[in-house]
Amino acid sequence: MREIKLSTEVGIAPSEWKISQHSRVMTIGSCFADVLGNQLGGYKFPVLNNYFGTVFNPLAIAKILDGIIENRQPNSALFLQNPDKIWLHHDFHSSLYGLDQARLQAELTERSATAKVFLQGADVLVITFGTAFAYRHKQTNQIIGNCHKLPSDRFVKELLHPDQIMIAYEQLIQKLQSFRRNLRVILTVSPVRHTRDTLPLNQVSKSTLRLVCHRLSEKYKQVEYFPSYEIMMDELRDYRFYEEDLIHPNKLAEDIIFNAFSNAYLDNNALGFMKEWDAIRQMMFHRPLHGATESHQKLLKNVLTKLKALSLQIDVTKEIAEIEDKILEFSGQG
Repeated sequence: MREIKLSTEVGIAPSEWKISQHSRVMTIGSCFADVLGNQLGGYKFPVLNNYFGTVFNPLAIAKILDGIIENRQPNSALFLQNPDKIWLHHDFHSSLYGLDQARLQAELTERSATAKVFLQGADVLVITFGTAFAYRHKQTNQIIGNCHKLPSDRFVKELLHPDQIMIAYEQLIQKLQSFRRNLRVILTVSPVRHTRDTLPLNQVSKSTLRLVCHRLSEKYKQVEYFPSYEIMMDELRDYRFYEEDLIHPNKLAEDIIFNAFSNAYLDNNALGFMKEWDAIRQMMFHRPLHGATESHQKLLKNVLTKLKALSLQIDVTKEIAEIEDKILEFSGQG
């Protein structure tokens, strides 16, 4: 009988090095960095997840990372106050804001210091590139991370050249080597298409990013590429894997890509823990049909026993408290 396949599979060779349950992972970049970080965090990996908000273009990402390593203060010329009297900064996402410039600067400085401490002990840095299109701030002649909806005549939109990105990342990787010698870097290209650039130009942008990732992974042994974009474009090309906007991957697609990432990079103990944690979470979220029955209380106590056993390996303080509250609540109903 002829084998029938409904998609073209992206072959991913398992990494020679592995992420354990206790590996410290930092993610930064586009919204897909958030997705991956949230998934790892949900499985109790120690993660610093896109701590500076969504950043789409590679030069803006490199600027943030370089600033962390060098203890550099945010460029004072890139602070702005919007019509609502909220202070923002062009290098950072709008989720980072202040009621005055001094407060915002203090917040950004504190975050940079926190990120530096985490990065000093990190095992893996995941960088997700969103687009090769960037905006140059006319007044300072700098590539920035966010226009914050200011008038377009204050910026110049440009397509970054591969060599322009390569130079920045060669310098960054060399600094990272000195800063954290054993750090592994995983590069990805976001599977989210930037349709505002038009689909043809989105392909030009993604191709630029993909070329840079290839060159960097070829040149540096500690740098690898994970094909999240290719999985979305080839294996999951059907629109049933997209949200209603037909641009963003839906939950199923995100889970499929995360499974591919896990199989490529996580060690067997971590994979085993994830299966165990899935079973525990399923029991935790179980909703009893008949209220405070004896069998449901028994299930909750079983979950509590499992959580207390896991507490020797990972922090499950929040989950233990939730189950203990449920046990008390159901005991009062009995």
